[in-house]
Amino acid sequence: MRSVRLKRRGTSLLSRRLVVRRASGFIAAILLVLLPQHAWAATGLDGAAMRWPYALPFAGLLLSIALGPLLFAKVWHHHYGKIAAAWSLLALASLVILAGSMATLAALVHAMLAEYLGFIVLLFSLYVVAGGILVTGDIKATSASNAGILALGTVMASVVGTTGAAMILIRPLIRANRPRRYNAHVVIFFIILVANVGGALSPLGDPPLFVGFLHGVDFFWTTRTIWLQTAIVAGLLLAIFVVIDVWRFRSEPLLGAAGAAKPVRIRGLVNLVLIAAIVASLLASAMWKPGIAFDILGTRLELEDIARNAALLAIAGLSVWLTPDEHRQANGFTWEPIREVAKLFAGIFIAIIPVIAMLDAGHHGAFAWLLSAVTAPDGTPREVAYFWFTGLMSAFLDNAPTYLLFFELAGGDPQMLMHELSGTLASISMGAVYMGALTYIGNAPNFMVSSIASENGIEMPSFFGYFLRASAVLIPLFVLLTLLPFAPILRWH
Repeated sequence: MRSVRLKRRGTSLLSRRLVVRRASGFIAAILLVLLPQHAWAATGLDGAAMRWPYALPFAGLLLSIALGPLLFAKVWHHHYGKIAAAWSLLALASLVILAGSMATLAALVHAMLAEYLGFIVLLFSLYVVAGGILVTGDIKATSASNAGILALGTVMASVVGTTGAAMILIRPLIRANRPRRYNAHVVIFFIILVANVGGALSPLGDPPLFVGFLHGVDFFWTTRTIWLQTAIVAGLLLAIFVVIDVWRFRSEPLLGAAGAAKPVRIRGLVNLVLIAAIVASLLASAMWKPGIAFDILGTRLELEDIARNAALLAIAGLSVWLTPDEHRQANGFTWEPIREVAKLFAGIFIAIIPVIAMLDAGHHGAFAWLLSAVTAPDGTPREVAYFWFTGLMSAFLDNAPTYLLFFELAGGDPQMLMHELSGTLASISMGAVYMGALTYIGNAPNFMVSSIASENGIEMPSFFGYFLRASAVLIPLFVLLTLLPFAPILRWH
């Protein structure tokens, strides 16, 4: 018995050392990275010289993500990283032919260091830390308890992030609803509310708002500006969920009598302190401006962002070190969901380079019609158009780069956008956050929640199946939001 315990202890210590060693490698790599002040300024690509075929690798990657699990599930699950890499290499090859190897390399460095790295490091740290929080006990899968978990997660999302809130609550929700015959709708509404809409009130909530915060938007601007719209959308979604869940619950077969219910307990509380440390790291990086920067092939790397990313990785390492292995095992914690997100979104951030370049070319690019669609003839922004275009593109292009694109398209001046053009910034913010819930790739937590649910026996709908269900619920609410007479009122011209 003692030898078994020693073997387990040795295995646990070895796994912790391995994770710490990997985290140390990440930290070493992070010392070369940071977000620049002007997105895509370092690429040197002429978007005006590109036409729609340059967007085909990106479209192919999106179609692979949508159809791969449906048409060739076994091949996809074993080789999704290679498939994403193939589409990425095709996009880079087209850029080499057009602009040369150095310009392509500069664009790749910018996409990976300036856009992808900060995004995935924050996501990784929240995933690891939240995965160490174990909620135990018996939660009955009634409509009231399900709605309570969704409401709690919606409120938590703007405080600990959509990823943090989703990772803390998704496993208890799955355990509670696993005995039910109909349970996929619970996870769908969880993705919509906890992984998206609930994160609309702070830069901690959702990646696009974090991007805006890094570009000068005040931390509490969205809290002050769109709290009413967020409350209305979230409240209506909860009401719709209760109606659907009650209807589904009544058609369920009666379950056998259960034993004595175990009280609900929260373990791994040290991770709550580490989540607070993540929040503090983000705030500190916004306030500390040493004025030191490094240049890598035209991409400026600010010291405060390097320090922030290093701190986030160190916090993730601490979580692995301080959390007992049995907590993560009881959570069903695996690295596969974050691995899948990291690989697929790396492909997305690379394949989207020519698309962003064409969009950034404005009136001279292949997407000149888009700039005309969101701008009136007198030059004033069409806020309704900003809301819908930002939202629909966020659903398929990922909401963080889409937010940044329209932020720059609207002028890129945070002071003007927060004051004279506050309705435009509100439109961009609401579109990016709310409509990121329309697809699995609209926001990174969507993919992780779906992957965790599937791993735990929930039969989640396909890419298009989820899109149709989410659209049926959300599009009417977005039409209502467009017409609401509450400030900020979305103007048509």
